[in-house]
Amino acid sequence: MKILVTCKRVPDTDQKIRVKEDGSGIDDSNLAYVLNPFDAIAVEEALQIREEHDAGEEIRIVAVGVGIAEYEAELRTALAMGADRAILVENSNTMDPWAVANTIAAIVARESPDLVLMGKQAVDDDANQTGQFLAALLQWPQATFASKIEFGGLALQVARETDQGIEEIEVPLPAVVTADLRLNEPRYASLPSILKARKKEIEIIPYAELQLDISPQLDLLSMKSEISQRRCVMLEDVNSLMEIIRP
Repeated sequence: MKILVTCKRVPDTDQKIRVKEDGSGIDDSNLAYVLNPFDAIAVEEALQIREEHDAGEEIRIVAVGVGIAEYEAELRTALAMGADRAILVENSNTMDPWAVANTIAAIVARESPDLVLMGKQAVDDDANQTGQFLAALLQWPQATFASKIEFGGLALQVARETDQGIEEIEVPLPAVVTADLRLNEPRYASLPSILKARKKEIEIIPYAELQLDISPQLDLLSMKSEISQRRCVMLEDVNSLMEIIRP
């Protein structure tokens, strides 16, 4: 069995994010990047699946990133956690979720995984679209916002986080599953694993080699910083509150 896990490089949200003066995007000078937290959860889930079910069959985990050469650092994080291989589709152009989904679909065609695990969204743009696009392109069943995953024969039982509560569904394999926050807590890689990951080879695939002609579906017109200011107001009764919040 093979599990493909997507890994996106995102700005470290513990730092202050600044917008360029011309509003064209984020000022990334001196900005640290990390593995998208939701993708780290997806990697952890793949590792737990392997640990729980590897006795009967070999389970291989492949981490995939799409972007510039610096993505290697985040892919090595996945390798240090325990992924077996890593693939970088190298592309310096800005890509929207549709283009990324088409790229991942091309890698799926090459690798033929039984399961694709992804973070439900990336913390830089919070688009929450790539997993759904990918499932549609592959014509695979999907389970989004997964907070629990269990194997049952040739299918997965997935508990999904929804606005109405937990929805339990079953999806046959192969499938696309996107990880929610409560699925697990990613492990910390040990120092020996980190050192070993530095020596592992990452397969580099030039974007042109995939022969994809994906026109952007989104145009970033401008970006600006917003300051959230709050003030505390003491109210005498519920009627006073209703007067404030009533549209």
